[in-house]
Amino acid sequence: MSKQEGFHVVTPLLESVGMSKRLGSTVYLKMESSQPTGSFKIRGIGYMCKNVTNSTKSPGVICSSGGNAGMATAYAARKLNLPATIVLPSVTPNLVAQKLKDQGATVKVAGKVWDDANAEALRLAESEGLTVIHPFNHPLVWKGHASVVHELKASLPSKPGAIVLSVGGGGLFCGVMEGLDEVGWAGVPVLCMETVGADCFNAAVKAGDLVTLPDITSQATCLGAKTACQQAFEYSKRSTVISEVVTDLQALEAIELFLDEERVLVEMACGAALAAVYSGVIQRLQEEGRLPKPLGPLVMIVCGGGSVNLAQLQHLRAIIRK
Repeated sequence: MSKQEGFHVVTPLLESVGMSKRLGSTVYLKMESSQPTGSFKIRGIGYMCKNVTNSTKSPGVICSSGGNAGMATAYAARKLNLPATIVLPSVTPNLVAQKLKDQGATVKVAGKVWDDANAEALRLAESEGLTVIHPFNHPLVWKGHASVVHELKASLPSKPGAIVLSVGGGGLFCGVMEGLDEVGWAGVPVLCMETVGADCFNAAVKAGDLVTLPDITSQATCLGAKTACQQAFEYSKRSTVISEVVTDLQALEAIELFLDEERVLVEMACGAALAAVYSGVIQRLQEEGRLPKPLGPLVMIVCGGGSVNLAQLQHLRAIIRK
């Protein structure tokens, strides 16, 4: 996919000395935090916005979001000169709503979790004739996200030993799996990370079927879909896919270590992936024989996120460490 097909940029691939030292293998950071909207979401959502609005004369787009998909939709809509409405759940930090308004979007709040906000978005789309931009469950979104793997193929010296990413509803995961198939890397292990209380994918893997969580209790609210998408579940059946869960405290500690070592502040959802190295998940999987030792170059998708600033980090510390 060429850069012109969406609104994303080619992000840096950086070697992490700190993480590499911890793991005993080279760790590369795919810095999606440096996208124009602060997260990987602009890849898939920008691609979808461009494609669906090209084919229809839409009076505007609507997206239900915990933050990042909304930011991507608002940004793409502004570039396309389209009105955007973003429906947020009430748990979304205020700083996200403000950023969306700064992009020119209309912001509405509905319900406590993303699933509630999504129901309201679908209702509004119907009544106002708006084009729905799904934050994770759409083939165009996955196709856009697959671009991250094409960039890795172009810049990595060899095939990765494994790829680590966070899973919310499963959009990034589906895109990465699609991308791996496209570049001939289907055998690369993919480690899917979630936090306790926002672990619908892990619950589905364990149950052997899609599971709807009763509630989202994790502070990683951007991972907060109560049910993973069907395509993510289908991919989970592959032997290369591993699903692991960490606590909110482990995700928070990962954010703090990452800020110290790499000088970048990311949100809790991203901390779930970073905790794979910082909390020893990968090292344990190697001991269990589920990942090879030594491991080839490990790619960490630093998904970023717009729902964090210093005040929000301090707030998270206060509630998670209480």
